[in-house]
Formats: sequence, C-alpha cells, structure tokens
Amino acid sequence: MTEDHAGLRGARRISRCRSCDGADLSLVLDLGAQPLANALLEKADLAHDEPVFPLEVMICEGCGLLQVSETIPPQVLFGMDYPYYSSFIPALLTHSRAHALALMEERRLGAEDLVVEIASNDGYLLRNFVEAGVPVLGIDPADGPAAAARKVGVETLQDYFGAALAGQLVSEGRRASVMLANNVLAHVENINDFVEGFAVLLAGDGIAEFEFPYVRDLVEQCAFDTIYHEHVFYYSLAALEPLFERHGLHLNDVTRLPIHGGSLRLRVSRLRGKSARLLALQEEERLLGIGGLEYYRRFGARVEKIGADLRTMLGEMRARGRTVAAYGAAAKGATLLNFARLPEGTIDYVVDRNTNKVGKYMPGVRLEIRPVEALLETKPEALLILSWNFADEIVAQQAAYSSQGGTFLCAIPHPRIIPAPA
Repeated sequence: MTEDHAGLRGARRISRCRSCDGADLSLVLDLGAQPLANALLEKADLAHDEPVFPLEVMICEGCGLLQVSETIPPQVLFGMDYPYYSSFIPALLTHSRAHALALMEERRLGAEDLVVEIASNDGYLLRNFVEAGVPVLGIDPADGPAAAARKVGVETLQDYFGAALAGQLVSEGRRASVMLANNVLAHVENINDFVEGFAVLLAGDGIAEFEFPYVRDLVEQCAFDTIYHEHVFYYSLAALEPLFERHGLHLNDVTRLPIHGGSLRLRVSRLRGKSARLLALQEEERLLGIGGLEYYRRFGARVEKIGADLRTMLGEMRARGRTVAAYGAAAKGATLLNFARLPEGTIDYVVDRNTNKVGKYMPGVRLEIRPVEALLETKPEALLILSWNFADEIVAQQAAYSSQGGTFLCAIPHPRIIPAPA
C-alpha cells in the first residue's frame, strides 16, 4: 500500500486506499512540502532544519474516501511532547459536558457500565462521567495529556488503540457500554484495525459515537487549514458506511455540529436501523456527489485564492506601517501560515492560552508563541485569528484588546476583517 521515502523519518506514500485497498487514487489538493503542524520548536531547534513532508490530499474513486498521500509514523506525530490539551478550550469543555450528560440520561448509565474513550487526552470529557460515578477508561498514547487525565481521576491507559488492545481488555473482563472517539477517527492510519477494535470491545447492546470534522463543511467553507499530516482522513457518510459494515457495525444516527468549523457526531452499533436524519443526510450527499472527484475540482482553485488574498491584505497593512500578530498556535494555523508563504516579518508573533505552548515557536514559519497578555503589552494593530473555529469566543475574550483599537482578522472562508462586538 505504501512506499518508503528515504530520510523522512519513516514517511511512506500510499499507492492504495487505506480503507478499501482500491488503487484508483486521484489528487485533489497539493499544499506543498510542510513541517508537521503540531511539531512546535524549542529555541535551540531554530539552529536546525525541520523535516518537511508533501501535504497532498487524494480521493479514492472506489469508496469516496479523502486521505493524505503520506503516512507519518504515529510515534513521530504523537510523541513525548504532544502539545494539545483539550481542557484549555472552554467551548470544547462546554460541548463535551453537554454530550456526557445527555448520554448518561439517555443510556441510564450507572456503576455497572463502562465508558471507554479513545484519544481521551487530558480527561476533559471522561471526568464528567467520573463525577457521576460511572466507571471510565481513557486510552491515549501521549505522555503529558495522559498524566493530566490521571490527576483528575480518569483511569487512563497510555497506548494506541486497535483490535489487539481491545482483545486484551475483553480478556480482562471489560466490555464497553459506550465507546467514544472524538476527533481521532481522522488521525488513525490503520483505520480497519482501529474500527475492528470497536467491534471487539463494544458490548452486544452498546453504542459507539464518533465526532469528526465533516468533509462537506471543509469544502463548503474552504477550510483547507484543517488539512495536515496528522489528519489522515476527511470523512463523508458515503465513505464511512462501507468501512463500518466491513467490521459488523452499522450506522444508526448522525448529528451535524458547529464545533471545529463543522463536524458530525455519528452513532454506530451492532444493530441495523437508521434514523430519519441519517437517511436524509445520506440523500443530500448523494445529490451533491460527495463521493466523486467532480465535487472537489473547484476546491483547489479556491484555496489558492485564499493564499493570494491573505498575502495582499497583510502586505497592504504592513506597507502602511501597521503591526500584525496572530492568535492560536494550533495545527490549522501552521498549515495556513506555511501555505500562505508570507514575507518574513509580516506577522510579529503568535499568542496562545495554552501554557504548554508559550515560549516555543510555530513550525516552518518559526514565529514565537507568547502568552495572550502580550497583546495588551505590545498592542499590535491587527490580530489574525488562526483558530477561526473559536473566533467568537476569542473576540469576546479579547475585549480589552479591541477597546484599545485592535482589529480582528480571519482568513477562512476568505480573508476579511471581523467586526468587533458593539
């Protein structure tokens, strides 16, 4: 399925679809050679070159699954210093708590049940079940987030999930009443082994729910910055159904969510039966032609225009002597900035609320990451919001910056000025 690229730390280029093993792959978008989007740099790293990898998106014309062309080993992507901690995002905490409470009420979960979350990060979601006395198990490979989860009482197994680990847990007498996987389905290269793990661990009457960015929203909003090597797949319902069916699991329900710029929450189980809204969304996908190449043909041209327009907008600001900073040292920011090819000095620095990122540097563009307090200290005249999926929250948080004359900018779905709240 893949071929090795010498000197790129084990990167491999696919020749067949990772899901259905089909060989009919077509290029959809080429974002150039890019560093790993979450590989933040220490100051000492600035003296050395970073590894870069092709960032291309291909569609399998057999099953309709969008996927990146390169496989980066998970040990490289999710290593010892993985910087993402979900608990630093208030909107995500609110969203996750509402989800947990709804599940506990609907499924009547109690002390005899087990809720398992894959990619449980720092326990941001499972701690809601712990508070209610519902047994949980988090599974996450990253050192820092796993340690943080244990500190808040979330039992966490530090490992990668798949069929073998699921079988081990079953042999220990564990079966899951509910399995959750939020924003991880897109990250797993061996997707068949991953889904098989759910089929193994899920109790006979159990359910599994997956949240993931919806490829339809990505295309309609031109949110190409959510594409990076860590996101191996970009899912539609059309591409997911055959994957789950292959492992004896069936799509039952779906909910469209605004979080992360547009996501789906998909429910699957061993039981057949589809909700009316699932059938309706599948019909919408069919009418749009989401499973085919034609749907994506104009996507690449729109992406190129965003890059050109952003260079023009920021270039004109700097030509007038205006200073520019950026908000959000997220992976999407790394993709956008490295693709945009902005002249050096266009943006002065990046701020972030995550203290684990402060003092480091953005990959590729090498912008220093400072605490948000820097905005009031240095008073940049414009602030480019890289974490645009939380733009409303960021604008509200930075009312003091706005009151001093600061201007908010955003690049997705097109470069523009965001009006400050009245």
